[in-house]
Amino acid sequence: MTDLHLTYSDQLIRSIFDSLSAHIAIIDHRGRILETNAAWRNFSRDNRQDSGEPSQIIDFTGMNYLHICEAATDEGARDAWNVAGGIREVIQKKRDEFLYDYPCHSPEGKRWFYMRAIRMAGADPVQVIVSHEDITELKLAQESLKQHQDILEEQNQRLEEANIALKVLIEQREKDKAETEKHFLTHIRAFVLPYISKLKSGNLGERDRTLLGIVEDQLNQVVSPLMQRMDNAGVMLTPQEMQVAALVKEGKTTAEIADVLYISETTVSFHRKNLRTKLGLKNKGTNLRSFLLSMS
Repeated sequence: MTDLHLTYSDQLIRSIFDSLSAHIAIIDHRGRILETNAAWRNFSRDNRQDSGEPSQIIDFTGMNYLHICEAATDEGARDAWNVAGGIREVIQKKRDEFLYDYPCHSPEGKRWFYMRAIRMAGADPVQVIVSHEDITELKLAQESLKQHQDILEEQNQRLEEANIALKVLIEQREKDKAETEKHFLTHIRAFVLPYISKLKSGNLGERDRTLLGIVEDQLNQVVSPLMQRMDNAGVMLTPQEMQVAALVKEGKTTAEIADVLYISETTVSFHRKNLRTKLGLKNKGTNLRSFLLSMS
C-alpha cells in the first residue's frame, strides 16, 4: 500500500508508529511479519553494517519471525528459542503477554533488550505486537551498582575481621593487665607493706617515722583499689601467707622463714598448711616449693 492510498488517519498512525523508539513488528498467527516500524528496520540495517554485510534497508514483510528464531544456532540461540516459544504461547492464548530480556552484544559494545509480545486487540485471526526496547543503560547501571555492592561487602567483611582482631587484642590486654596487677599486689602485700609495718615498730626518729608513714599512705592509695578487685576475683591469701609462699619458693626453710618474718616456727608451719589447703595440695607427697615454682 503506497502513501497515495493512505488516508490522513492512516498516515498519522504510520507517523506515530515510526516515531517510537522501540523496535516493533506485527506478526500474524503463523509468525509471519506483517509490518515493522522505522526503528526495527534501522536496527537491522545497523546490525548488518556492524557485521560487514551490505547495510541496505530490508523489507521484512512476509518473513516468518518464529521460524527465524527457532532456526538460530549462534551464541544467542537459546534466547531466540525462548522468545519463539513465548510468542507461540501468546498466539495460542496460553498467556496474555510474554516478557523477556536478553543480551545482544555487538563489536561496538554490550547491549541488552527487553522484549514484550502481546495480542493486538480486536484482531481476528490473532495478530501479535512484538516490541524490543533498548535497556542497555539500565543494565549497565545495575552492573555498576552490583560492583559497588560487592566492594562494600568486601570492605564490610574486612571491617568485621578487623573488629574481631581488635576484640581479641583488647581481651588479651585485659588479661595481661589483670596478671600485672596480681603480680604487683602480691609483691606489695608480701614484701613491702609488712616490712614497712616492722620498720614503724622499730626505734625510729620522728622525722623518719613521718616519712615512712607518707610512703605507707601513698602505697595504700595505689594498692587499695587493686586489692579490692583481686579479692573480688577470688585471691584469698593473706599478706603473711603471701610472704611465706614467696620465701618457700626461694627455698627458705621453716626456721629461716621464722627468722626473716619475726614469727615462730609454729606460725610458719600453720601458714604452710593453709597454703597447701588453699592450693588444693591434698597429696602429702607433693612438694609445696615445686608447686609454687610451677605457678611462676
